[in-house]
Amino acid sequence: MKIFKVQQVTDKTEHKLGELFWQVFKKSEKEVKDTQIINPIDSIVTKICKSNKIDRNKLKVHILNKNDINAFALPNGHLIIYSGLILNSENQEELAGVICHEIAHIELNHVMKKLIKEMGLSVLISMTTGNSGAEVIKGTAKMLSSSAFDRSLEKEADIKAVHYLVNANVNPGPFADFLYKLSDNEHEETKYLTWISTHPDSKERAKYIIEYSKGKLADYKTVISYETWNKLKATLKN
Repeated sequence: MKIFKVQQVTDKTEHKLGELFWQVFKKSEKEVKDTQIINPIDSIVTKICKSNKIDRNKLKVHILNKNDINAFALPNGHLIIYSGLILNSENQEELAGVICHEIAHIELNHVMKKLIKEMGLSVLISMTTGNSGAEVIKGTAKMLSSSAFDRSLEKEADIKAVHYLVNANVNPGPFADFLYKLSDNEHEETKYLTWISTHPDSKERAKYIIEYSKGKLADYKTVISYETWNKLKATLKN
């Protein structure tokens, strides 16, 4: 009963934290509303969810107009994707790989595990009851967007992402290519490579993604047409 009650408190806290943190980004960043951008991304997310028996309704996908190459998960199923990530993905498979990685963090409850470990449940509860200042909430939200999970959790999310991709008949190879590509730019002094800075050891991760993908050959297909993908990127550029 004690474990059940703690879980109830955690679930309620997670729901409130998700809304609080999302409001931080909603107020400070511009959310993309164009259906030519939203619909193709939704098609990719829906395909991944349907193929892996994930409840699509519990995922809240937000595309923000920001140059950073980044995507991250917030509590309660909020998934933030920056336009910079989409524009710097050479193909939809690269983007799908990153999306799968972030969905894995959500499905494996990594977000709340990280918050409880670093902040403590009592501190998180105080945020949801109005006993913490706006700056504390803002700082915690920003932390989730710009800091890595434990290495073991990152690897778990990578492996789960490969599962998601293969089940959705999406080639996982480009996900590894994406990590290789960004790792070549790891040492560049640019604020835009946020996702790679929060996901270190990119080449090592790419290698075990490729290794884990071996023997999982499938009839890989694109989720959206090349025309739709190109139109999506062209719309974002404009």
